Amino acid sequence: MTDFSQAVWRKSTKTQQAGQCVEVAKVGDVVGVRDSKDPGGPVLVFTPREFAAFLDGAAKGEFNDLV
Repeated sequence: MTDFSQAVWRKSTKTQQAGQCVEVAKVGDVVGVRDSKDPGGPVLVFTPREFAAFLDGAAKGEFNDLV
């Protein structure tokens, strides 16, 4: 299990003040994703390749039908 306690979390520069966003952090060879409203909550963990595939799909609009 990866320790994210000292991670540097980042939000998108497009984040609105409403706080409905996620944060990401890279620790070692994994990328963590968490809910910015619940920093002590669970962290989803992905390999850099998995996270890159998600970002690619998001950029291509593959998830637009989910919102």
